[in-house]
Amino acid sequence: MVKILFVCYGNICRSPMAEYLMRDLVEERGEGKDFYIASAATSGEEVGRPVHRGTANILERMGIDCSDKRSVKLKKSDYAEYDHIIGMDEMNRRDMLKIFGGDPHRKIKLLMEYAGEKRDIADPWWTGDFAATFADVTRGIRALYNGLRAKDGEQKQP
Repeated sequence: MVKILFVCYGNICRSPMAEYLMRDLVEERGEGKDFYIASAATSGEEVGRPVHRGTANILERMGIDCSDKRSVKLKKSDYAEYDHIIGMDEMNRRDMLKIFGGDPHRKIKLLMEYAGEKRDIADPWWTGDFAATFADVTRGIRALYNGLRAKDGEQKQP
């Protein structure tokens, strides 16, 4: 089983968007049992709060229900629990390294790195542009999925 943890600052916009889109992608391909996918925040500011309405609206339009999701804070123990720990921006990476005390197994990456791009995914909490964030997250999770499948020797196109 592949265990993936998506991480952003508050766990109410970008990381739950990635979590639910990735879950939907693997379920659509009949591989849900092969993955454990979750998300968390580097900050405790939003802990216990539901997904931001902008993210929830996009997911709802796709038929994805995220009403059960509440923000949780990243824990040091998460490092041992997950195979891939994926941040949305460089600040997330720095915060994860502090929380985990490093990255000895090279589990931490930014989502857009999987798409061959060295850039952040903008936080729609600040930009208000949930559509742009959705486009980036979608591109990143498709590249992540294809990369994981290529490692298994079964490259697939989403």
